[in-house]
Amino acid sequence: MSRAKPVKFALPLIALATTVACATSDANSQLSAEEQAFQDAIAQALEPATAEEKARAERSDPITRANFWATEHQKDAANLDVTVNFMRALRDIGSHDRVIEIAAMTLPMHPDAYQVYLELGRSYMAQNKPSEAAQAFVRSADYSPTTDAAPLAALGLAFDRLENHGQAQEAYEIALEREPNRVSTLSNYGLSLALTGQLEEAEAALRRAVEIPGADVRVRQNLALVLGLQGRYDDMMAVDPTAPMQSVEANQRVLREMMGGSSFENLKPLNQVLDEVERLPSAGQQMPEIHEADVSAEAMAEPDLIGDTTETPSQSGLRPKLRGSQGG
Repeated sequence: MSRAKPVKFALPLIALATTVACATSDANSQLSAEEQAFQDAIAQALEPATAEEKARAERSDPITRANFWATEHQKDAANLDVTVNFMRALRDIGSHDRVIEIAAMTLPMHPDAYQVYLELGRSYMAQNKPSEAAQAFVRSADYSPTTDAAPLAALGLAFDRLENHGQAQEAYEIALEREPNRVSTLSNYGLSLALTGQLEEAEAALRRAVEIPGADVRVRQNLALVLGLQGRYDDMMAVDPTAPMQSVEANQRVLREMMGGSSFENLKPLNQVLDEVERLPSAGQQMPEIHEADVSAEAMAEPDLIGDTTETPSQSGLRPKLRGSQGG
């Protein structure tokens, strides 16, 4: 009997141990499943958007598009394509300071990203900072493919805003070598030529622009304006019957107002400018002389733009041609 008792008591203990072991195993299994579900949810949240989702976002309103790309940028701030799309979306809603912040974050990771410099310059232009914009556009042109006209077209507009029309025209010409039928560049080039009194050349550029499919009413208005500057009012009315009969001096003031607009490629609409500019009586004045602004070497020197902008030999290729007497 003395041997049987321990056995009787041992059996319940074994059963209890087995029960505890099974409960612990089930708890561990349950906890592991919860952890796995949590990890799966995180992984799913960090998954980049599909091509279909991106396309749908691009068709959305500007705020929705900006929010979409903000989320994608949070997922992967090092992704250059996502960053550029985010910067463009921010520009569309006028968040130019945020664009500059994003550029400051991105350029150390992608120091030769010409698209980032391009978006940065466009935001500087929107903030009426053409000198800073020109610096960014020069960098963009340095790094861009030799077939890309956008950085040089943008640089031309920045130089025009600085009243440095000669260099603006050089930049437009290089852009047009790369993309001869770029309507916005032809239109801006024509207006720049008009600002320096080269009215026949301006007319030729704008006539080319008007003939290209996709040219909108603003291009035709620009051509009418240049014809008006020549005093050719019958031709002006033939091109744009709605064009007002203004004096040469008034048309010149309209032209300068348009080139001073805040947008990047879509200059201030002519009708808006006409509402803002005082209408002068018809007169036969000569076109006022336009003086070139003094854009000093300090103003256009290589920035404190953003991040480390130490120049390398490959970066200076366009500068001698574009900068001329400014040096550097």
